[in-house]
Amino acid sequence: MIRWDTMPSPIGTLLLTGTKEGLTGLYMEAGGPDSSAVMSAVRDTTAFATAKQQLQEYFAGTRRTFDLPLQPEGTPFQVMVWDALREIPYGTTISYQELARRIGAEKAVRAVGAANGANPISIIIPCHRVIGADGSLTGYGGGIERKRWLLDHESGQRPLPL
Repeated sequence: MIRWDTMPSPIGTLLLTGTKEGLTGLYMEAGGPDSSAVMSAVRDTTAFATAKQQLQEYFAGTRRTFDLPLQPEGTPFQVMVWDALREIPYGTTISYQELARRIGAEKAVRAVGAANGANPISIIIPCHRVIGADGSLTGYGGGIERKRWLLDHESGQRPLPL
């Protein structure tokens, strides 16, 4: 059974989805799942206590890594990209090209970008840490302003809540 709940954050309300086995989604207001996915789920305000605590610690600046069971659903290629995203250290960024190189798919930069964009567990699987080869901030499901906020936060700046 899929469960869901929300939590406030400095970048807006976050929607968490998951099962007993782990978190399946973490969405921002601007990049949530199809509403039918939540409509068929059950709201459970107690199911995500550990995830919420770790996210609060992240936003407070006291947590740099997450220790949560994750169950993202995707193709084997997408899961490989998402696993590689989790290896990008807090406070650092890499390019899509570098991400493709790290998974041994140097010629699949566009496919890597598409998999990055399909990441269902934002922040925890840190797709926001991937930027353009020229250092520019490129598309982000939660919006560029949230990507900028997350990167500023991780670089030690204290951005204002959105």
